[in-house]
Amino acid sequence: MGRFRQSKFLALRAFIHLVRFGNLLMIGFTQYLVKIFFVDSPAESVWEHFADWSFFMLSSSTVLIAAAGYIINDYYDVKIDLLNKPDRVVVGSIIRRRMALLFNFLLNVLAMLIGFWLSWKIAVINFICIFLLWWYSNLLKRLPFVGNFTIALLTGATVWIVAFYYNQHYEEIYIYASFAFFITLVREVIKDMEDVKGDEAFGCKTLPIIWGIPRTKILVYALVAAFIANLAVSFFFLNRGIVAFLTSIIFFPIAWLIIRLYYADRRKHFRYLSRWVKFIMLLGLVSIFFAKA
Repeated sequence: MGRFRQSKFLALRAFIHLVRFGNLLMIGFTQYLVKIFFVDSPAESVWEHFADWSFFMLSSSTVLIAAAGYIINDYYDVKIDLLNKPDRVVVGSIIRRRMALLFNFLLNVLAMLIGFWLSWKIAVINFICIFLLWWYSNLLKRLPFVGNFTIALLTGATVWIVAFYYNQHYEEIYIYASFAFFITLVREVIKDMEDVKGDEAFGCKTLPIIWGIPRTKILVYALVAAFIANLAVSFFFLNRGIVAFLTSIIFFPIAWLIIRLYYADRRKHFRYLSRWVKFIMLLGLVSIFFAKA
């Protein structure tokens, strides 16, 4: 009996790891912050902020799609992950591949049902996201830059969909959606530099493999420059206060990222930079609390 309980606990822990539970919480938390600070009235009580059942369902469908995306990604990447991160492989070791596919299917179906319950437009968006995540896992992530761009676009969409659903505050929410897009794109390229060994062994054609690390670094610098240019344009045409505050929060971490990237040449260096970019994401998230102060 004790052994059975232990196996169930291990399976549950493996599933939580498989769907990146911390990332899912971050997605939902971000959407609620955007809703509370840009859509809701400041006079509303805490209960009123969270009593919107339709928004809870919208956020839940986003989280379900993201969870299904993590599962299908790991399903296709078992062999690569055994080289890049063997201690973190779940599919095929703790959770059977067929079960992983079943979980992916059920989560996607539930997300689609919620989408149709909300509106046909949300259902269409959910379907597009599900398809792109499958396509990314099956093919796009093995191509240069296309996969990186796809994931960045989907990450930005998790923020943008709040403005789309309520049909308001597009300008303010665009600032954070574009922030999520650019920072995710930078992180995805850095992760490719971190995982170049395993990716190359299985025939992937990511940028670090076909261009080499030095030229891929130049692309990252260009992406950071594009991100800064986007902030500058947003400052002149959108909400100056929000852009100024966000820029002040992330300026020095971005500068540190550029400096460390220049000297990075080992896998552990790129792993550090990948985590550092996640820290920048967190700073951007925290800035929402003060953006409209």
